[in-house]
Amino acid sequence: MNILIKSAIIVDQSCKHHFKKRDVLIEKGIIIKIASKIDETPKTKIISLKNLHLSCGWFDTSVSFGEPGYEERETIKNGLTTAANSGFTAVAVNPNTNPKIDNKAAVQFLINKAAGNITDLYPIGNLTKNADGKDLAELFDMQNFGAIAFGDYNKPISNANLLKIGLQYAQNFDGLVLSFPQDNSIARDGLANEGENSTLLGLKGIPTLAEELQVARDLFLLEYTGGKLHIPTITTATSVKLIKDAKKKGLKVSCSVAAHHLALTDDELHGFNGNTKVTPPLRTKKDIKALQKGIADGTIDIITSDHNPIDLEHKKVEFSSAKFGTIGMESLFGALNKHVDLEQLINSLTKKPRAVFGLEPTNISEGEKANITLFNPDKESIFTEEDILSTSKNSLFINKKMNGKVYGIYNNNQLIINE
Repeated sequence: MNILIKSAIIVDQSCKHHFKKRDVLIEKGIIIKIASKIDETPKTKIISLKNLHLSCGWFDTSVSFGEPGYEERETIKNGLTTAANSGFTAVAVNPNTNPKIDNKAAVQFLINKAAGNITDLYPIGNLTKNADGKDLAELFDMQNFGAIAFGDYNKPISNANLLKIGLQYAQNFDGLVLSFPQDNSIARDGLANEGENSTLLGLKGIPTLAEELQVARDLFLLEYTGGKLHIPTITTATSVKLIKDAKKKGLKVSCSVAAHHLALTDDELHGFNGNTKVTPPLRTKKDIKALQKGIADGTIDIITSDHNPIDLEHKKVEFSSAKFGTIGMESLFGALNKHVDLEQLINSLTKKPRAVFGLEPTNISEGEKANITLFNPDKESIFTEEDILSTSKNSLFINKKMNGKVYGIYNNNQLIINE
């Protein structure tokens, strides 16, 4: 498909056209020409949209689809369609499936199911067999078959020696190890952030200490072993400081933050809406400010949706019985566009996540494969259930104001546009 994108403002810090309005011509999946004006031809599809902006394709590093095993929550096919319409040309899929993604056959299943889609799927393999935290899974074999990292989604590795061995072993093939930041002996059966709101509402609290102890332990282990460690979805000011200090020491540590932890506080708990029950829990304004500062100074590498579909039967129940998790791909850009500087937001969705997870970089320049996201950063709207493309509707951004609209993506010589 040959397309001509007209008058798009390019957002790419590594590109000579950064923040300049340009026409972009794409032929057979390759960027052929970038110029102030490119003449239209009869056989080329023209894309001309209001306040059109263009960046490298966005990569979401924490997405759950359910399949295999929980197709009622989300299938791979519908999940990838949702990702494409949400602006993502690539997603890393978590191994919280049934059976688990703890062997090469399971990795290959995901890759085969996603073949031919506009959005690329990259599997994350389990760090331990059956995600039970006892024995390492087949890490080397899984990486050879396409896994890009290893972690037990939302399950902390309580056995410090096991994480130590995992970090040591993964160095043999430059593997990336993920460690969920929560000490369950502190968190126990908590439901929400320990603080004023949990006390007022009578909810068992999860103190920030539960996250910070685990982060500190994992960083000590990394300093001892070497290797590469990624800490997903941090939420506290102290976690940001611990990771910043570790980076200053030269440790190969990276981290991410989920969109909802940058935009919403535990004030959302009033009303006992099960959609607000997430792990790690929503924190405070102080933590949000620290997280936003962490993005600005480069401590936090990645912003993710932490998209986790949960079916109605497990969400629309008593708060204490609801499963943890929220969907987030459809709302990520609009929810964050005014909370995070646009350049920093785009960088945290493009260059940085691809570098952390060892993927080839994408660029907006002539001769490069076209892997791009199209958007309008100024379009205001209210996010409703009708905007949700996911099979599950468990979004904590319903009825929230959005600042920004995703028009679509171009990748793998395919185009999706929502005008």
